[in-house]
Amino acid sequence: MSSEKYIRACSIWRALEIVGDVPTLLILESSFLRVTRFDQFLKRTEILRTLLSDRLRKLVNAGCLEKKLYCEKPKRYEYVLTKKGLGLYNTALMMLRWENKWGANSQKIQVTLTHSTCGKNFQPAPACDQCHEEYTARDIEWKEGPGNGMVPLNYQRRRQQTSSAQERQNATTLLDTITRIIGDRWATLIIRSCFTGINTYDEMLEDTGMATNILANRLKMLTDDGFLSKKTYQTRPNRYRYKLTDKGLDIYPILMTLLEWGETWYSFEAGPPLILSHKACGKEMKQEVICSECREVITPDEVEFTVIEASTGDETASTTETTLKNAV
Repeated sequence: MSSEKYIRACSIWRALEIVGDVPTLLILESSFLRVTRFDQFLKRTEILRTLLSDRLRKLVNAGCLEKKLYCEKPKRYEYVLTKKGLGLYNTALMMLRWENKWGANSQKIQVTLTHSTCGKNFQPAPACDQCHEEYTARDIEWKEGPGNGMVPLNYQRRRQQTSSAQERQNATTLLDTITRIIGDRWATLIIRSCFTGINTYDEMLEDTGMATNILANRLKMLTDDGFLSKKTYQTRPNRYRYKLTDKGLDIYPILMTLLEWGETWYSFEAGPPLILSHKACGKEMKQEVICSECREVITPDEVEFTVIEASTGDETASTTETTLKNAV
């Protein structure tokens, strides 16, 4: 009898196989803050040198970063975002939006975004690409797409880094709380399941293919941290239904960006597993990110940012000529 496990086909999962890891997200966060060199990554992420080397190598192999020589003697390299890596920019914006709203750590660094098109400071907002109106998770309907089904669970094993991230002093990190969630692919998959109406332990076990101890651990973590609430629907033994809180529901725009990135770079041959529509306009949709002030769609080359470092209070002003604008 085969012991192979299966998971519901999901473009989010394919994206998480690349970025669903705390050190990887810390590196990408730093890249979007114009960090390019190894020692700079080491200082900002505060992760171990060997781990940093490993994750930079994997991001290069995945095509998200390009390794460029900038010094011959001794040989030193820069790590620059590629077009594929820059495709995660909306994910970073939606994570920043969530962190600004729900993050608890007031001592971390702060970033002010300015939209060069309208000249105003702004917050990124998720919107329907058809009617261009903002939406929430409750405004979206979904149906099974041609690529829906169960597929073998072939995942890259990696040592869990969530606890090490929690032990950091957080003086150099921007996306603190949300990185610990999106950087834990199992926790993110549970949230994905809840968004599609799967809300009991047994249903999640079948949907995600994860081990029983991992599922129990992540459900407890998500409940304790306020992303899920649970309600007893059976006693002897006790069984629970899990429901997303407002805090958990607001992760939806992040998952939308991961879904679209996964479909762009790791598409299923049969087609997308899910097809989404916006209730307000009734049309099939994808997500776009708009400026909260002028309501225009945001692109990386139109965003200037100012970083205020928590450790010193110094401001590091950006310019329009950034690695984001010059990415290949």
